[in-house]
Amino acid sequence: MPTHLIKLAVGVRDVDHIRDLQSRRLQTRDGGVPVVPVHTRNVPKRGADVCDGGSLYWVIRGSVAVRQRVIAIDAARNAEGEPACILWLDPGLVDTVPVTHRPFQGWRYLEPAAAPPDLSGSGADGGDLPPEMAAELRALGLL
Repeated sequence: MPTHLIKLAVGVRDVDHIRDLQSRRLQTRDGGVPVVPVHTRNVPKRGADVCDGGSLYWVIRGSVAVRQRVIAIDAARNAEGEPACILWLDPGLVDTVPVTHRPFQGWRYLEPAAAPPDLSGSGADGGDLPPEMAAELRALGLL
C-alpha cells in the first residue's frame, strides 16, 4: 500500500502559481520522462512505499489543494555539501478536495486513509464553486 507525503508550498498563492513555478523547473529523467524536482533536507525512510504509487500533497495557504505522484526519490548533497533529498514528481497536478491543514516544517508522511480525495468534475463536491467558498461550505458540513 502506498504511503504519501505532505508538504507546505511556501510562498505559493494558489494552484495556478505552483503550476507556473513548476513549469519553469521541468526536467527530463530516465529516457525523456518529464519530471519536477523538489529539493528537501531529509530522505524519507519509507521511500520505497512512497514511490510505490504515493503522492506528494501540497498545502497551499492553509489547505491541501493538489497532489502530484512521486516518481522517484534520490539522496543528494546541497550547495554546502550537506545531505539532502530530491523528490522527483510527475508534472501533472491533481486537484484534491480542499482540507484545512496547520503549518509545519519540512514534509510529513500522510497515510492513504488521511489523504483528501481527488476533486471530481461532477459538481456535487463543490467543483463548480470558487475553492474558498467550497472549503467554507465543506467546513460547515454543507458539502
